[in-house]
Amino acid sequence: MAAFSEGPEVELPRGDVTEGVVRIGDTVRRPHQSTSAVVEAYLLHLESAGFTGAPRWLGRDHQGRDVLTFLEGDVAGSPVDAWATSDEVLPGVARLLRRLHDASESFDPPTLPVEPGKPTPSFPAGEPVIFGHRDLTPQNTVFRDGVAWGVIDFDLSNRTTRSVDFVNTAMHWVPLCADVDVEPGQAGRDAGSRLRLMYDAYGRDRFDVDLLLEAARLRFSGSYAAMKWAAENLGGGWARMWDEGVGDVIRRRVAWLDESRDDLRHALV
Repeated sequence: MAAFSEGPEVELPRGDVTEGVVRIGDTVRRPHQSTSAVVEAYLLHLESAGFTGAPRWLGRDHQGRDVLTFLEGDVAGSPVDAWATSDEVLPGVARLLRRLHDASESFDPPTLPVEPGKPTPSFPAGEPVIFGHRDLTPQNTVFRDGVAWGVIDFDLSNRTTRSVDFVNTAMHWVPLCADVDVEPGQAGRDAGSRLRLMYDAYGRDRFDVDLLLEAARLRFSGSYAAMKWAAENLGGGWARMWDEGVGDVIRRRVAWLDESRDDLRHALV
């Protein structure tokens, strides 16, 4: 373990799952987890690939916590701050995701932890699998001068595809969900036009509209079993979200996509 300077600990906003994350000076200390080795390898790869919008992995402190660099900037709260709900921020989020995917494409992850019984995600047939962040929410995106610049919280990083990770990101930012589940600050916004803003900014060269919509179907329909497994086997924040009704949110999202699929396709083409 490397020696790191100590000082006052400033508690950082609690995520849905990980607790005990603090800032000390220009570093972040996070509880060491079963996924830490994979996150370490991924962050080191992103650094070597020249991706500047991710924390740098520094090691572990004397308490055994993972140590990363702190990314200065603005992060939307929960519920999402008004400035992060505007149409203007969406292209920058999509371009940030594209840069992250491009830098991740050559990453060969180490052996991932075995999680017995965990549902296996489904990906669109024939689309190359990459390693991705898989949780680019407003709360995990760092803005500088009003533009999405950096990504934090790599706990859910794992294998995915470009289209699935794109849809997962749009799910939070557009958002893609039933009207009853839209946050008040995002109510009344047109999902199709906002999704197109992100799709155009990401670039249409990696997946077409039909593949995007198929990725949405697979991502949304697989979420219920995955969240249920996490709630039953991992507990903590996963169980709390399940008890608060996330399973019902997922079912409404699947039904919303079935009803909205043609409208979304029309908006995208």
